[in-house]
Amino acid sequence: MTSASDLPQPVRLGTWPTPLEPMPRLAESLGLGAEDLWIKRDDLVGLGGGGNKARKLEWLCGAAVADDATHLVTTGAPQSNHARLTAAAGARLGLETVLVLAGAPDASAQGNLTLDALFGATCVWAGASDGPALAAAAEEVAARLRADGARPALLPFGGSNALGALGYAACGHELLTQAPDLDTVVVAMGSGGTMAGLVHTLGPQRVLGVHCGAVTDPVDAVAALVSDLSDAPFLPDSLRLRQDQVGEGYATLTDPVMAALNRTARTEGIVLDPVYTGRAMAGLVAAVADGDIVPGRRTVFLHTGGLPGLFGHTGALTATAADLTTRSRTL
Repeated sequence: MTSASDLPQPVRLGTWPTPLEPMPRLAESLGLGAEDLWIKRDDLVGLGGGGNKARKLEWLCGAAVADDATHLVTTGAPQSNHARLTAAAGARLGLETVLVLAGAPDASAQGNLTLDALFGATCVWAGASDGPALAAAAEEVAARLRADGARPALLPFGGSNALGALGYAACGHELLTQAPDLDTVVVAMGSGGTMAGLVHTLGPQRVLGVHCGAVTDPVDAVAALVSDLSDAPFLPDSLRLRQDQVGEGYATLTDPVMAALNRTARTEGIVLDPVYTGRAMAGLVAAVADGDIVPGRRTVFLHTGGLPGLFGHTGALTATAADLTTRSRTL
């Protein structure tokens, strides 16, 4: 990574620091002490429905503004939280946003897609589902914009490069100020930048990532970003990364994830999403069960947002509708 003097100045997109709150009822339901489990509320950053991408976008958009960009271009799945927050950041900064999304248009436009439209983003449907094809489609879109005289800034998938990961390197310091006795922070691992930034500041033993199926090689993805941040080799084997919660794939809902959504909502009144934070909580539950997280030590669950995605996830909506039916009564 370049020296600090060469870095662009980040723009302000969120409200910091985000709260750190206890989760005593959830902790006790898992067999932990009431003071053992806390939640870092990065779902409450203020911008565009909240979520972890705001920290990354402060740096990425800072570089775009410094380059006099007119457009932000990025990629994602149809229910991408990163795409939604990029659109919100573009609206905040007065930049046009183009989202290059995998798949084909969905007439229902639920969840994050609803907010993409509200923020005025243009969606380009690439039809491709794999990373390289989607990246190539975004490059093509950016080239067309340049040919028309625009100055597009092409942001990486998930906002995850070394520059974007600086947002979570800073979050690591924020956490240490709020919880100096931090033992483990549990975080969803999507494109890798959030986990990498935390590992850079906190070290690999204090960060437990839960793979969500967004990339094919999560260990190497995180290790490469940590290496880029520190300009030094990083040993992938030192990472704590659970890969047991993906199930049949990124978009599928598993029973442990649905159970984690229900348990968190019914003990603490906090909503998780079925792709990222739900998997991270299912990983935390499994880590307590197998002894990787133990009573008497401070564990922090990083809530990376994603609430709009819950309303665009067919599996989760079907499961909650069925549960509502079983709990319904008539007078």
